[in-house]
Amino acid sequence: MERERKQQEKKRWAIPWVGLLVLLLFGLWHLRDTYAGATGSGDLWLIKDYMLLLVTVLLLAGLLGWLFSKKKCPLSGLFVLCSLSLGTLYLFVLPPLSAPDEIRHYISAYQLSNQLMGKAAVDEEGFVYIRKEDDQIDNIDGIAENEGRRTLGQVLDEESYRIIHETGWGKRTKEGTMLSVQPPVKTTPLAYLPQALGLTLARLLDGNYLAAAYLGRFFNLLFFVGMVALAIWVLPFGKELAFGVGILPMTLHLAASFSYDGMIVALCFFFASYCLYLAFRKERVSWADIGILAATIAWVGPCKMVYAVVMGFALLIPLKKFGSKQRWLAMALVVLSVFVLAMLLVNSRVLASYASGADNYVSWAQEEGYSLQYLLYNPVKYVEMLYRTLLTQGEFYFASAFGGYLGNLDAVLNVPFVLILVFAGILIVMSFLKPEERQELTFWQKVWIWVLFLVSAVGVMTAMLISWTPLQANYIHGVQGRYFLPLLPFVLLTIKSRGLRLTKNHDRKLLYVLCLGNGYVLLRLFSIVSMRL
Repeated sequence: MERERKQQEKKRWAIPWVGLLVLLLFGLWHLRDTYAGATGSGDLWLIKDYMLLLVTVLLLAGLLGWLFSKKKCPLSGLFVLCSLSLGTLYLFVLPPLSAPDEIRHYISAYQLSNQLMGKAAVDEEGFVYIRKEDDQIDNIDGIAENEGRRTLGQVLDEESYRIIHETGWGKRTKEGTMLSVQPPVKTTPLAYLPQALGLTLARLLDGNYLAAAYLGRFFNLLFFVGMVALAIWVLPFGKELAFGVGILPMTLHLAASFSYDGMIVALCFFFASYCLYLAFRKERVSWADIGILAATIAWVGPCKMVYAVVMGFALLIPLKKFGSKQRWLAMALVVLSVFVLAMLLVNSRVLASYASGADNYVSWAQEEGYSLQYLLYNPVKYVEMLYRTLLTQGEFYFASAFGGYLGNLDAVLNVPFVLILVFAGILIVMSFLKPEERQELTFWQKVWIWVLFLVSAVGVMTAMLISWTPLQANYIHGVQGRYFLPLLPFVLLTIKSRGLRLTKNHDRKLLYVLCLGNGYVLLRLFSIVSMRL
């Protein structure tokens, strides 16, 4: 018995040791690239920073390998460690304002920070009051004019690292206030509450613009980690799928930025998971449960209306758990009423413009765009655009959901497609039933989850068709794979079937491989940025 136990221990540690060795080899390989970039720019400190990153990744990989081998460690706790540590590394490797539209999200969080501090938030034209210190992040060349400004991280290259290295996290160097040149996003202020709290703390401590940017991003990451960990904890089955999607490179990159996409993913995970908990584990739905669902949908719904379909997960809860039809109807009305009220408070103007059928103008293309009224009168054209978009952009959606275009949709800052296939394969394998698992979702429940996902996907494409696509375009512009992440774990749940059952449970090993993949991606990204002179 003792001999068998030792053999099992050796097998259990085989993957961590192999993973560490592979990471070390790739790390040394990309050290060559970093060295070439550092010697080309003269910034030899890049080599030291890369070595620090390599050592950190290796130590983290070793720690996670040991923890994943301990079956007593709950997945929710492991997720906190994995996502927080890896997310923090993404926060530094892909520095402030490098995420899609992050400058707009940053200014929006700044507006809320002003309100939390009791200061004037915006002027009569809607531009945000900021410290003169903080204008540097959107004006790295320090030019006086508004035209020709460059934003830190918008094009992520070696210069971005150099500016951050030379500036550091010190005290503010400029006094006074000014108006931002960037307008805020018009959405619910709750979308920026974590980021605003981080910004506020940095301002209260009189930190410089980098301290403010990093703290704002870190607080957003903390919120994401906490909510997804709660989702994993309450999810009755398929916890490993929420874990896996939660640590994809694209998910962590968004969570460790000012973008509200991290909040959307986290809250959609939590809402759907809580509904499944009520449907499959709890004996009776209470008013406290309804309060949790109502608060969650009021938070996330107004941010992007298409994700309101997540409320459909509540229909998976059996009627008997409410006690009566009248009680079910009362509870459903509460959740729906709270959502509608939140929508009216935040998006009344947008809803009014859609309802009026007003002509649309796409500013980036300087062309006339689609309107809801146009689509209603031209349904064939609408279906044609959806079909053509799926044919021409399907590969892009798949790659960008997993991290094919990190940074500001930068094709160079990517996860190699081979690794994307590995990540996707891991998620699919984890979707199979394990020896100890039973089939929980019925056929029609699976169909309903797919209906919700497809409605959400079509909603995303329709929204971008109306708001971002010129009439002369051949496909819908602006749609990215990250928009499909909020419901992805639950679509994967539908793969579970009695006909696809594994003989052993390898979930923890597969999740560890995902963590190793992230370690490789971080090392590769740093070397790429170091070489972009």
